[in-house]
Amino acid sequence: MSGGGKSGNRVTAALYWLAPYLVIAAFLLVWELTVRIRDIPPIYLPAPSAIVKYLIEMTLDGSMPYHLSITFLRIMAGFLVAGFFGILVGIAMGMSALIARIVDPWIAALYPLPKISLIPLLIIWLGTGESYKIVISAVTAFFPVAISTFAAIRQVDSGLMKAAKDLGANARQVQFNVVIPAALPGIFSGLQLGMGVTIIMIVAAEMIGGTSDSGMGYLLIHAGQVLETEKVFAGLIVLAIFGAVITYGQKRIDRLIAPWAHRDH
Repeated sequence: MSGGGKSGNRVTAALYWLAPYLVIAAFLLVWELTVRIRDIPPIYLPAPSAIVKYLIEMTLDGSMPYHLSITFLRIMAGFLVAGFFGILVGIAMGMSALIARIVDPWIAALYPLPKISLIPLLIIWLGTGESYKIVISAVTAFFPVAISTFAAIRQVDSGLMKAAKDLGANARQVQFNVVIPAALPGIFSGLQLGMGVTIIMIVAAEMIGGTSDSGMGYLLIHAGQVLETEKVFAGLIVLAIFGAVITYGQKRIDRLIAPWAHRDH
């Protein structure tokens, strides 16, 4: 009986692990059969097999890696700028009531503003080169990083700070040795949100008002203009996988930097 129970547990664990992949495989199979049986024109909905064919061709000829690498560099540039200034402003707001009072009205006014609406203005100011792409993504990502950092600092358990003071820590030691480490989970959450909007805005900026012939946004808009739907789907799939890989990598880095923040996961 015990052997049968262990075998059943192994099967259940295997099914649990395989479930997402089985669902994806079933979805792709239904998609492929629907396109072929109903003879849907590729311009409207290409079959997964056709998309994979184009994806392989674009990878082998170097066009997909080239556009993806350019987009990646732009994403990292915008994200690093937003992350640095967002964390800096968030910590300053969290540790100083005066700074929070000064900065809060600006965040309250600018955060709800659709950042994509700034693109025409930034094109006037900065042109259509790299600067405007990086600036629009950094401005967009700055707000979730700053707000999450500020909230994380303010929500640190006051008991931790009191205990540190009782042990003889001064104000600076409390801030840098207690408050900031305790706030890291919230800061990392803000960085994850910031990365998500950075990817969105970089691709949007590449699609709107760009003169360069590079980047995933350019690839998508150009393929759409010439009605190459297979290339559009191939680009979307690559972006989805790319975003998932970046998110996973970001979580791994978070765990390495602050393992105590993930001890319950």
